[in-house]
Amino acid sequence: MRSFFKNISFFTTVSLLLTACNSGRAVLHYSLDTRSSAVAQTAMAHSSFFVGQTQAIVPVYVATSRNYENNVIQPFGDKRSKQLHFALVDVAIPLIHRKGVVEKNGRQPNQDKHFIAVSFGLYTSRQTFKSALKTAIAHHTGKKKEIFLFIHGYNNNFAESTFRTAQIVHDYNIDAVIVHYAWPSGGEVGLYIYDRDSADFARNGLTDLLQLLTEINANQITVVAHSMGNYVMMEALRTLSLKGQHQVIHRISSLLMAAPDIDVDVFEQQLRDVRHLPKATVVQISSVDKALKISRKITGGHARLGDGSSIDFLQRHGISVLDMSHVDGGTHSVFASSPTLMALVKEGALSHPVLQGDSGRLSNNTLLLYTPTGLFSWIRRYQ
Repeated sequence: MRSFFKNISFFTTVSLLLTACNSGRAVLHYSLDTRSSAVAQTAMAHSSFFVGQTQAIVPVYVATSRNYENNVIQPFGDKRSKQLHFALVDVAIPLIHRKGVVEKNGRQPNQDKHFIAVSFGLYTSRQTFKSALKTAIAHHTGKKKEIFLFIHGYNNNFAESTFRTAQIVHDYNIDAVIVHYAWPSGGEVGLYIYDRDSADFARNGLTDLLQLLTEINANQITVVAHSMGNYVMMEALRTLSLKGQHQVIHRISSLLMAAPDIDVDVFEQQLRDVRHLPKATVVQISSVDKALKISRKITGGHARLGDGSSIDFLQRHGISVLDMSHVDGGTHSVFASSPTLMALVKEGALSHPVLQGDSGRLSNNTLLLYTPTGLFSWIRRYQ
């Protein structure tokens, strides 16, 4: 009986810590008529109103291996789709938004207080999606013709991962065409194994998306993957490498693997097949990441790549390591919420030359960057 209550206590802790770092589940939009087409028409008709009532509107181009549901509350569900679906979601950032936070509501979001989709539209084919991205790159007013791709982690529904994409882009002031790969997470704490199987399932969809992005006339392709999304990313790179499509991998300018929930032994095997990761590849770790500690327990005590136990291994393989154990709480989503990291990115302190170990040495014990050629750290802590 004591063992029974111990197990209940453990899974209660899991529930509290791994609810996608969220309270409540986000919905994309709310309307009395929840059909995607009807809501899209209504939102587009009132787009001028939303522009004046938000901090920003972030266009997010979406490729997803989730099943489609004709319901804008959650237009893509938790079931797996054998074909990729493509969409464009215009996400409004509320005026009350605080950096690092996704303000959301699980029932009826209010555009004054919550992230909300102000328009939603589907693309009918891969080709129309590709054409839309080409047009977006051609008309992009930024200095760099860059594509930014975000891949979410475990226990996310579609609205949550799309809003997180928009939050990162807005808070980091990313000047790029934004793409999000939404894989079929079950969006429930108890579905860790379902999500792990979905991550396997989703590799081919991401492989196809990466191929598509290299067909766009972009100067840079930046990829950020979070948690279990890193497993999807590594399996996609492995698939490309085994098919001899190394040119796709080489087109990726930089890769940030944030809090990767991958077994270290599995990652080593993936590396052998991929052979050459993008040159500017960084693994963000934290030794105090509670979610990865629980993941390690669930998987029989096997070390996770993001838990800080494999720094030497990563350096030997030419991979830089960003240690945020003692920065802004070192939480599972610290990459998306850290004011320190936002400030350093704004200053250019995490530029490609620095990540590759070609910059001078700074010293302190606040934020550590281990590169293949040495150890660097930054002095200032931002509040």
